[in-house]
Amino acid sequence: MKISILIVALLSLTLRSWEQEAHHPPHWSYEGITGPDRWGDLNSDYAKCKTGSEQSPINITGSVASDLPAIEFHYTDSALKIINNGHTVQVNSDGRSSMTVAGKQYQLLQFHFHHPSEEQMNGKSHDLVIHLVHKDAEGHLAVVAVLADQGPDNSVLKTIFNHLPQTSEGEVTTGATINPADLLPKTSSYYTFPGSLTTPPCSESVTWFVLKQPVTLSQSELEQFVKLYPHNARPVQPLHQRTVLSTR
Repeated sequence: MKISILIVALLSLTLRSWEQEAHHPPHWSYEGITGPDRWGDLNSDYAKCKTGSEQSPINITGSVASDLPAIEFHYTDSALKIINNGHTVQVNSDGRSSMTVAGKQYQLLQFHFHHPSEEQMNGKSHDLVIHLVHKDAEGHLAVVAVLADQGPDNSVLKTIFNHLPQTSEGEVTTGATINPADLLPKTSSYYTFPGSLTTPPCSESVTWFVLKQPVTLSQSELEQFVKLYPHNARPVQPLHQRTVLSTR
């Protein structure tokens, strides 16, 4: 009887463990056995991380100057709602901010940060990158990358980083107000190319817009983020047959 009870208990624990794995994606990280070079092997849902041909980020070493449409940003003031998701710090949008490119509107979903920048220019990384994630009415994703280097204070980053959640504890409403437009450089010239999400599941068919002009942040502001995330950047991926276009 005791053996039967033990077997039932073990089966129950195994079933609970299997159910938890089935409902929660596997853990991934930026180093070690769950790091970027292993993402594609962690779960079948992450296969694109290993097999995809349009993966991000990339090292931009050349581009084709083209007559590209301007990006029109329609960002508004919103309450600062922030979350530490265990991989980065993410600021959630209230749904009222958007951008328009070639007549197509994309709603801002959220933006988050990577240190150092995931995108490289001629093999050089920047101190930080801000990824502003958008989606159109058909569900297509477009990401605007804003590069940042140490320099003068950045007022909006200062506000955000002064409210950084130190642990992964769900969304925090801070009481502060920000406008994502204040994160943008003065000029909106850009590089564009087809790519992917830079984190699992590394889904492709993402349109990338990397703004050419970096913004600045102070050393103390950068250190606030680096204290939480010393390194959360995926290595650059092969370009394969893609062409990077740039505004003239």
